Amino acid sequence: MAVKRSLRLECSSCKEINYLTFKNSKKNPEKLALKKYCSRCRQHHIHNETKCK
Repeated sequence: MAVKRSLRLECSSCKEINYLTFKNSKKNPEKLALKKYCSRCRQHHIHNETKCK
């Protein structure tokens, strides 16, 4: 069975957590990095994966 893991996406410039999502950790073991909109910076920046507690 697939192992879905919840994760948070953190802005690379201001370090604010803006998005929550899931991913299949068996299919994609590497860290996720997406270019998304940051409401604090009001620009598009790369958001990197961080662990949910």
